[in-house]
Amino acid sequence: QVQVVESGGGSVQAGGSLRLSCATSGVTYNTYYVGWFRQVPGEERVGVASVWFGYGRTTYADSVKGRFVISEDNAKNGATLQMNNLKPEDSAMYSCAIAPGGFHTRPLFPRDFYHWGQGTQVSVSS
Repeated sequence: QVQVVESGGGSVQAGGSLRLSCATSGVTYNTYYVGWFRQVPGEERVGVASVWFGYGRTTYADSVKGRFVISEDNAKNGATLQMNNLKPEDSAMYSCAIAPGGFHTRPLFPRDFYHWGQGTQVSVSS
């Protein structure tokens, strides 16, 4: 059984930083993506960043390029998301998810990801 657990959310002022962590277990795919997504109430979940685990291939949403960095975490079979220069519009519930590796997976498309954590809240005040 695949388990995905996020940690590291919290509250910060605009311009500050937070680091999110995603730990996984029970993944049976030969290769897989670890993706970070976010959702605010009343809106659809959107992709933030993902990494093809074991290959280091990263993908970012335009809104976070230059500010967020996703990295593999080999100890946790997951990924960390370092978020810098945070803005109020980054406030959301952030979730980590797993998708099969390969070029058929769209790295920021939520429906291509099958195993989800419960999420961690990020709040950025102005």
